[in-house]
Amino acid sequence: MSGLKAQAVHSIPPYTLTRLAREWLAEDTPNFDLAGVCVGSEEVEAKLLCKTPHTVLAGSPFFTAVFTEVGCTVDWIYQEGAVINAVTLTGVVRGPARCLLLGERPALNCLSRASGIATRCSQLNLMATSAGWHGEVAGTRKTTPGFRLVEKYAMLVGGTSMHRQDLSGMVMLKDNHIWASGSITEVGICTRNSFTVVQNEQTEN
Repeated sequence: MSGLKAQAVHSIPPYTLTRLAREWLAEDTPNFDLAGVCVGSEEVEAKLLCKTPHTVLAGSPFFTAVFTEVGCTVDWIYQEGAVINAVTLTGVVRGPARCLLLGERPALNCLSRASGIATRCSQLNLMATSAGWHGEVAGTRKTTPGFRLVEKYAMLVGGTSMHRQDLSGMVMLKDNHIWASGSITEVGICTRNSFTVVQNEQTEN
């Protein structure tokens, strides 16, 4: 990895990864794991294979966090942001059988989603460069509800800009704002005044 991709893997605080992993696990198994009774706790290992050629690996911090919560370990063969060919051994997960199966679906959901986004972002960057575009390929707020952090992170790994994480990150005035306010002048004045108030409040605090 290099540049922005190298930094992306360290951009998410450990406590955020832990919180998300616990939420995803609780959603998938809120109480009993009846199938786990049949599987038991014998130590096993599972091999993670990349099945799609030219995939950009993304989401490994989330994947690892999920399995850490259920007492498993993950050994990665490829680093975050690596381009992997199919069919390739990408990582190995080890731990009690029932715990490995508990973490499997939430972890794979994150990894496959993030890798898909990073791969597509990388392709779009290549298309833009090939067309002579000298600007920046950026994402939007049109993300999956509750999954924005994962998807925005994947954009970084794919080499594109997140643009803004949420409405607080940047002022962007669109047709709907102008229509609701009456004119671009009115909405511009209102925005500047609101921004000044927020700045003053932050300074006084």
